Amino acid sequence: MEGEEFAVGCLLSIKTTLGDEFEGQIISYDRLSNILLLQEGLESGPRRNIRLLKANYIKEFSLLRQDEDPLDVKKCFLDLTSLQAREDSAVRQAEADSERFGVGVTSEAQNLFDALSKTLPVRWDKTSIVVMNEVRVSSPYLPECVSGGTPAANERVKKVLELERKRMQTRGTSQ
Repeated sequence: MEGEEFAVGCLLSIKTTLGDEFEGQIISYDRLSNILLLQEGLESGPRRNIRLLKANYIKEFSLLRQDEDPLDVKKCFLDLTSLQAREDSAVRQAEADSERFGVGVTSEAQNLFDALSKTLPVRWDKTSIVVMNEVRVSSPYLPECVSGGTPAANERVKKVLELERKRMQTRGTSQ
């Protein structure tokens, strides 16, 4: 296949040297790297499978038909509202995820935060863990470092800290 030209828009039935068989339309061909960019299947729609294939791996192919350029900008449709909503959602999720990481804290402190977050609402306030917006756990994150909140909330946080510290010690000694 080396050196052959592949026309954009061709619909091909391809068998690879690895045993894959599929149909796809050529979206692009890079002569220098000898790589095809193929859209799998013949159906069009908002979601499509794209495959990069080194032409050397094509065992055999047959031309099904020559079709129009699949990237013709006059026929492409982008739902900008949907794309903007997906981007906004991804940014919000990334911001929420980043708030779960303590800055300037030890890995032990982060592990304790993660353990507390499994059962209780938690957030970082600089290097202190704030649980249920009322209980604070300060460095070195021992049960004695728990303050604020109702006595019941305070005791619950202390208990989770004790159990998680025991679990961390057990994991540390078993490794």
